[in-house]
Amino acid sequence: MRPSLRTILPLAAALFVAPLAPAAAGVAGPAPLADARETHLAEVVQLTHGGQNAEAYWSPDGKELLFQSTRPPYACDQIFRMPADGKGQPALVSTGKGRTTCSYFTPDGSRILYSSTHAAADACPPPADRSQGYVWAVYPSYEIWTAKPDGSDLKRLTENSAYDAETTTCPKDGSLIFTSDRDGDLELYRMDADGRNLKRLTNAPGYDGGAYFSPDCKQIVWRASRPVGTELDDYKKLLARGLVRPGKLELWIANADGSDARQLTYLDAASFAPSFFPDGKRVIFSSNYGDPAGREFELWAVRTDGTGLERITYSPGFDGFPMFSPDGTRLAFASNRNNGAPHETNVFVARWEEGKTPAAPPPGMPETAGAERFETDVRWLADDAREGRGVGTPGLAAAEHWLADRFRALGLEPAGDDGTYFHGFDVPVAVTVEPGTAVAIDGRPLDRSAFQPAGFSGSGDAEGPVVAAGWGIAAPDLGVDDYKGIDVHGKIAVVRRFTPKGGAFTGEAERRYGDLRYKAYTAREHGALGLIVVDLPPAGSGGAGEALPEDAPLPRPALDAAVGQGGDAGIPVAFVTRAAGAALWNAGGSSHRAALHVRLTRRLEKAANVVGRLSANAAGRLPGAVLVGAHYDHLGLGGAGSLTPDVHAIHHGADDNASGTAAVLEIARTLAAERGKLRRDVYFVAFSGEESGVLGSTAFTRKPPAGLKIADLVAMLNLDMVGRLRGNQLTVL
Repeated sequence: MRPSLRTILPLAAALFVAPLAPAAAGVAGPAPLADARETHLAEVVQLTHGGQNAEAYWSPDGKELLFQSTRPPYACDQIFRMPADGKGQPALVSTGKGRTTCSYFTPDGSRILYSSTHAAADACPPPADRSQGYVWAVYPSYEIWTAKPDGSDLKRLTENSAYDAETTTCPKDGSLIFTSDRDGDLELYRMDADGRNLKRLTNAPGYDGGAYFSPDCKQIVWRASRPVGTELDDYKKLLARGLVRPGKLELWIANADGSDARQLTYLDAASFAPSFFPDGKRVIFSSNYGDPAGREFELWAVRTDGTGLERITYSPGFDGFPMFSPDGTRLAFASNRNNGAPHETNVFVARWEEGKTPAAPPPGMPETAGAERFETDVRWLADDAREGRGVGTPGLAAAEHWLADRFRALGLEPAGDDGTYFHGFDVPVAVTVEPGTAVAIDGRPLDRSAFQPAGFSGSGDAEGPVVAAGWGIAAPDLGVDDYKGIDVHGKIAVVRRFTPKGGAFTGEAERRYGDLRYKAYTAREHGALGLIVVDLPPAGSGGAGEALPEDAPLPRPALDAAVGQGGDAGIPVAFVTRAAGAALWNAGGSSHRAALHVRLTRRLEKAANVVGRLSANAAGRLPGAVLVGAHYDHLGLGGAGSLTPDVHAIHHGADDNASGTAAVLEIARTLAAERGKLRRDVYFVAFSGEESGVLGSTAFTRKPPAGLKIADLVAMLNLDMVGRLRGNQLTVL
């Protein structure tokens, strides 16, 4: 939860904080208010002096702050309002009864929001039961209230026996987001400014709280725990007693309706109080990350994609609850710096300096430059200028030379042809149907409009009896074999197009076994001389008075990534219309003959794998070499191999496989720095033509560059679609 000062500040003070040397209240100590490494903070002003003060949130005009404070004569947190320039005294705006938390201005500044227990009792509720260790209390008497900025006209927005707190507002429409355990777990909820249209946003077991809207209200960020196993059992037992243990909290981000939720940080620390930068592209938050003892809470920033982690503050003790002013020029935060007594926490405001050089990261902080290089490389490869990196495009040629330059810059030796980084091969990019292409059934030639040769057909002739082989599928794993009990050896097989409807043939199975090249290979493996494919309707269609479903258009002969541009099926293959081919099914096709004459010419273009090498230098060199590879080509402008086969547009291929290519570059960078320890040669290969039928890797294995024998490779690491996330889980195959 976004807790009271009596909960979070002991975490940073009594338990975790090593406070600064005391100074007289209201008088700056000998140390400046900003550490020299805090390059983003300028003109730091201390607004409170003494007591526990935190969670200072801006008025829409940037002139005032709401904050919560424990100060005499109040025994627990109350809500105060004060000028943001420090020229004025704090004024109480809550009732002075019960305990309060989480105050916020409405977008127009006409009202304020906060949570309070005063309706249940005038006295402060009892503190958390610390016999359970370090825990926070979840008070069911917390309800959300709204009032005018001076505290008058108090109105209640929630009324139940559940914890309702941690409320913030959307600056666009004034809708509220808050945390509640009304459904048995600590979850996020959203409602209109008047309390109507309540909607639950989170559903995972664990604590979700302290949420904030992005400036455009399209996203939210919050802190969450996701306990599992015995930790989940402990969480549930504590929550049943109105307690929660805050040891590990990570930041999460989602759309404002709760969809597309994903974990933002993986710091294995207590991270909390996130809010957005003014541009909505970064998040600022507090965390004890980086301190093995967990005692130092500092401000950190991270991009909304999880990269670019940056430490903002370096003050001993606690820094937390950061929030930018509405105009983005100032940052309010709470800190132990310059405290007048041990464990004091005060509110500060600083002018934010963007673009300053950050201080060097502390030891143990993860290296994020690699992630940023990775992103830069992926963006270059997936840019519109690369045209989807399809075979034969200038975009792929540019990527080829860019990779060679990168290999050279990383210190890899050229290991391609003739002392270059390039390992060339030919790629078919177009197919032309030549005169002499014909299909005849029972001696009668078909009109040219009644058939099409397949783009992957072998060029040649096939003539013989016809045997019907159902859908042309042999799938023992599905219990289907259309070739069982029939003999197509030395004959021409005729099969139906697509797959049976329903049953086992859904999803991936439908796509795999309906693939026409697969059907051609299957026919060839069963000894067929050729293959005819007919789009027959489902059995039983076209009864008396019933119109047959329309013929699917005949596929035009073209090279396409879906069927592999790398070669032909080894036998003549033709598609014929339903009217021309239906008769072949009479008597199982055994009484018919067919002749296929296919003449195709394929236009070839040059392509190249990009190959570099790090030679082993360490003593005790081992035999053999290791290969690290990924393909850098993609689908170009699409086609049947894409997820949107009818869309003729750039298919950028960031996932498949700019990501794998970028990973190869990072591995090369890492190993190049350790080349003195290498005991085997390492080859780095960016393959081309893979989306067109694994052409580059086939060429590499059939005719490797000079100096390399494929038999000498002891291992290969292939990188494809690196970083693929589903349900916020990384899949590694």
